[in-house]
Amino acid sequence: MVCFRMTSVPILVLATASLGFSCQTPDPGAKPDATSGATMKMVEPVDQAAAFATGTTLADFQAAAAYHGVVLELPALDWSATAIGPEVNRILQQAEAGLQAIANQDPQYVTFASSFAALDDAMDPVVSLLNQLWLMKETRVEEEVRSACNVEVQKLDAWLVAVSYREDLYSICQAYNKRYQNGERALLEGEDLKLFTDNMRDYRRSGFNLDAATRAAVAVLQNKHNELTNQFDTNITEAQVELFLTAEEMDGVPDSFLEASKMADGSYRVRVTVTPDFATVMDNAKSEAVRKRVNIARYQVCMDRNGPLLNEIVGLRAQIAEKLGFANWADYKTEPKMAGTGQAAIDFCEDLVAGLEPKFRGEVAVLTKLKRQETGNPAAEIMWWDYRYYQNMLMKNEYGVDSEALRNYFKLDDVITGMFAVYQHIFGLTFHRIDPPYAWVDDLQLYVVTDAATGEPLGCFYLDLFPRPGKYNHFAQFDIQGGKRLADGRYRRPSAALVCNFTPGVGDQPALMSHYEVETIFHEFGHAMHTVLTRANYGQLSGGNVPRDFVEAPSQMFENWVWDVEVLQGFAADYRDPSKKIPAELIASMKEANLATAALGYRRQMGLALSDLRMHLGGVADAGAVCNATNSEVLFAVPAGTNFAAYWGHLTGYDAGYYGYGWADSIAADLATAFENSPGRFLDQEVGMRLRKEIYEVGGSRPVAESVRKFLLRDSNNRAFLKQLGIGK
Repeated sequence: MVCFRMTSVPILVLATASLGFSCQTPDPGAKPDATSGATMKMVEPVDQAAAFATGTTLADFQAAAAYHGVVLELPALDWSATAIGPEVNRILQQAEAGLQAIANQDPQYVTFASSFAALDDAMDPVVSLLNQLWLMKETRVEEEVRSACNVEVQKLDAWLVAVSYREDLYSICQAYNKRYQNGERALLEGEDLKLFTDNMRDYRRSGFNLDAATRAAVAVLQNKHNELTNQFDTNITEAQVELFLTAEEMDGVPDSFLEASKMADGSYRVRVTVTPDFATVMDNAKSEAVRKRVNIARYQVCMDRNGPLLNEIVGLRAQIAEKLGFANWADYKTEPKMAGTGQAAIDFCEDLVAGLEPKFRGEVAVLTKLKRQETGNPAAEIMWWDYRYYQNMLMKNEYGVDSEALRNYFKLDDVITGMFAVYQHIFGLTFHRIDPPYAWVDDLQLYVVTDAATGEPLGCFYLDLFPRPGKYNHFAQFDIQGGKRLADGRYRRPSAALVCNFTPGVGDQPALMSHYEVETIFHEFGHAMHTVLTRANYGQLSGGNVPRDFVEAPSQMFENWVWDVEVLQGFAADYRDPSKKIPAELIASMKEANLATAALGYRRQMGLALSDLRMHLGGVADAGAVCNATNSEVLFAVPAGTNFAAYWGHLTGYDAGYYGYGWADSIAADLATAFENSPGRFLDQEVGMRLRKEIYEVGGSRPVAESVRKFLLRDSNNRAFLKQLGIGK
């Protein structure tokens, strides 16, 4: 499952802090140290002719930014391994001075600006730095740089925990709270009120309603937890497992894959830890023994290292939750989200599993019939390593949809161009490709986003598209620097990176994508736009800093675009003959095929969601066993001797929160109806601009239910979601 990559930071002012969290630069007038690369020199305001910038460098657009009263800067990501530690120390020293100034003020005269807003300012450079370290840790080619980033991420995590339990900072915020509750301070509204209420809630969640000894004990546990989760993530990123198979074993696998994976000795390399490799073999290999072998190899990745780590992590979470007064970690994590409680999240998942049961059994019966016909074994049953293969067979045989042949319509460059056209059209934007000031890999792409009507620069995003050793091995959007209103009134625009692992082209054949991968990049790019388009004033509330069970909704909504005839025919054409657009009849068949196994796909999602929730209910000694048992209950028997959870990166960031994909899917399906029912359907500009204004620009600066209501012009419901799954009217 794709994701919005976030890191858990247990600190009151960073309740939603993450790699998707926003961040602040040093004083706008300050000149950074030449070796830090933290900021780029800002340009003086220019005349109106610079309102619409053109060019190929960042400086070309900074003049336009100055004209519009915004700051466009791009943190450098070119630090050497030896420069990272000193830069971290510099930023922490700066942050400490800011925090101490807040703590030293006279509580009698404390204001909102001198307390909560000041904390957002003081913490912002640290969060920005953490974002950058995480991105470098997951993308830089040099192992020594990734290692240095890993060390400094742990240092920052420990520092953040210490700050979250500072009594002096809490005392200042509590002093303001008392005066506000007593009517001695002006009423807050809008973003100010949201920042205030969120932070007071998070002080309680940090244990400030408890005694000092308990808080100190929690801080120790939090530090240990951060250390272990960081190691868990690092093990996943560094894991590289390869199998070498014979031509006979690769029977059924597409020629394009065989050509790319053939070794000098005639064998074929399958990179088990590279998702497109794994998916291609599981979808196409005719040999059940090969599918089983590849499946088991994938589900054994990191098992020896991360299995015990996960058990320790889950145990620490249970202890933290108990000390903070929660029944379990699931309750603790869901409290600030839309679900509100762990039980509400479990009920959502279990109700959906039950509702899907009749359709699921029917779908499995169809796949079982296919397997029995192919194998000649009347007693054959669908195993875990079978369902993708027979789903693919069903698509071909019953619906005429060949997933491999579909790739010919989805040339990577054309998909990106077409996706850009869609987002630019409905959101009123222009994307400008520029030269990266620093490229951590040769094929890195960098774009500046501007408002098409005004020319205002809105932010930047990178595309890092292909796999390599040491790189994050899935698909995610990473925040680099978030949006924020600066002290001088200017707005600092955000930057983000899409980190992907598409299969590169081979020889004369360009890079081609599966339809699922097209869906994936439309999804991830939605996250990038959520980051870039924000106008929330506070870093803590900007971009994707919304409840975790909502953050996926705007992006999941955009998955609907890749099933629409008008959208697809705008860019999907046979790369061998571009005059041949993807046929409308084929798209209709794709929709039918997708619906034919919708219950199977969603039971898979709910198995994961329930695994995550159940391992966080307390009293769990073997998290992997819980994961395997739950998935076996909800879908098929998990391969023996495996521990999928050990390689499941969502458990450090989306812990007790994977249900949010389903929760957000329900909202996303409803959001999409606003486009479906509009005159321009999925290309309707009026609805697109309303989406930009009411959801993307707002971020977390108001309750998300209110944002959804303002976009839909009504309350949300789940009717579209159930219809999408084939179990509703």
